Amino acid sequence: MTEWLKDALGYAGQWLEYQMKVAELPGCVLAVAKDGELVLERAYGVADLKTEAPLAPEHRFRVASHSKTFTAVGIMKLHEAGRLHLDDKIGQYVEGLDAAVATVTIAQLLSHGAGILRDGTSAPHWQLRNPFFDEAELRAQLAEPLAIDANTRFKYSNLGFALLGLAIEAITGETYNDWISREVVEPSGLRHTLPDTPLPEGTPVAAGHSGRIPFGRGAVAGDGATYALAAATGFVSTAGDLARFFASLDPAASTSILSVASRREMTRRHWQVPHQKEVRYYGLGTMAGSIDGHAMFGHGGAFPGFISRTVTVPEWGVTVSIVTNAIDGPANPWVEAIVAIMHQFSLRGAPISKIAAWSGRWWTIWGAVDLVPMGEKVLLADPSAAKPFVDATELEISSPTEGRIALANGFGSHGERATLRLGADGKAERLFLGGTELMRDAKDRTISFE
Repeated sequence: MTEWLKDALGYAGQWLEYQMKVAELPGCVLAVAKDGELVLERAYGVADLKTEAPLAPEHRFRVASHSKTFTAVGIMKLHEAGRLHLDDKIGQYVEGLDAAVATVTIAQLLSHGAGILRDGTSAPHWQLRNPFFDEAELRAQLAEPLAIDANTRFKYSNLGFALLGLAIEAITGETYNDWISREVVEPSGLRHTLPDTPLPEGTPVAAGHSGRIPFGRGAVAGDGATYALAAATGFVSTAGDLARFFASLDPAASTSILSVASRREMTRRHWQVPHQKEVRYYGLGTMAGSIDGHAMFGHGGAFPGFISRTVTVPEWGVTVSIVTNAIDGPANPWVEAIVAIMHQFSLRGAPISKIAAWSGRWWTIWGAVDLVPMGEKVLLADPSAAKPFVDATELEISSPTEGRIALANGFGSHGERATLRLGADGKAERLFLGGTELMRDAKDRTISFE
């Protein structure tokens, strides 16, 4: 692992810890893989607010629409084996469909270009009011006509991926759960991943929680089986397993259960997501886009009580995955922020030795500021911000205790002195940025409440 990546991950962990407090989230797990090998796996918070049991990396989470990527890999394995072709009509494998639904292709289903209803004519399971569809209920929904003509635009559909699950069963003669476990999960070396609940007795499981608004934090019954929708949303996994799995889908990965050609086809941009300000694309069971100019692919997942996101940045050979156990867990912006943190370190490099003392979290009554050495400068990061280095102040360091604010926002202290004051033990205990004094420990702040 390169030095800049090591330093980036060190700060990313500190930033995420602060973000957890800001969000008042029950728990989350961060995992990072480099060239397919885990280089970071860290849990924050609790697995269950009721028991206050500490969260561990091994706790399983509902990872929802990450399931679509597993299903897409399964389809690509069948394609490589010549048991189906991506331009085959789905009605060739699954009977009882609406006539128009039967004519959509497997590729259109994989890329959400089929025009199928998103969740059906009624989807109370997403509100935990009814169980998820069984096969008969799914087939009844698939007998409904298309919502729009196929191959006209990207239109996300859980029913479409559930239909691919039915195709896998028809082609293999096995249940989706059994076949996908044996042919995709196990060969990928994933020890903590299953396509659906229930889980084996004794498995550590994170409890899902509601959001702070409107109900306040509480346990959510998000542990039920997803039945016929498992291929779209049933998977249970860990951040570590997700990071390693998505890393294996990089066309440059040295180890994968798919051919390079299949991985390229899955991760290339088939559709641009319409009516969305932030430019995003979809491949075959993968989301794609760019963060700070770095192309990425991956997927996200939203399940009652859980939000998750995984991103692979092929340029660096790095995959980042975050799983959270609350329905308002900000896994999506957190993953993108960590990639943005890596971006800064990749540009500036590991810090030179003479600025090493200029680091750590510093406090005023207004909150925290992080000193983050990079390259030849020290950046001031805002740990409460969604992206901590946006418009960051930069310090030039001239000695172990003296520096200058070399770059700051026009409302800041551009051009003024920066000073570290050392304690009796020789360690920095006060930081002065222009006229502002900051303390090493938040408890050292003197505040008068009158």
